[in-house]
Amino acid sequence: HVQLVESGGGSVQAGGSLRLSCVASGYTSCIGWFRQAPGKEREGVATFRGGSSRKFYADSVKGRFTISEDAAKDTVYLEMKSLKPEDSGMYYCAADLRLSCSTRAGEYTFWGQGTQVTVS
Repeated sequence: HVQLVESGGGSVQAGGSLRLSCVASGYTSCIGWFRQAPGKEREGVATFRGGSSRKFYADSVKGRFTISEDAAKDTVYLEMKSLKPEDSGMYYCAADLRLSCSTRAGEYTFWGQGTQVTVS
């Protein structure tokens, strides 16, 4: 059984930075971050296959966000820099057991409760 617990959200001014953390218990293959703003569909932000150096990013965050992992701590991070108001939303950590990873939310089975990010 996979459990994902996010932390690190908060309120920040435009141009600021935040780091989100996701502690994952149980085996996963694909893992990443998704976000959902009010009235909008959930979108993939950054994902990767555990242990792989190949990362997938939404075009809107490339060059500003970085996904990484600390395998010893079973933790995945999302480093967010140069934040914009349009980055605001609920950020979710998600994981799946599939071998081919993507940023499509529908392909992820396990979800955390989310952490709110507000950029003003």
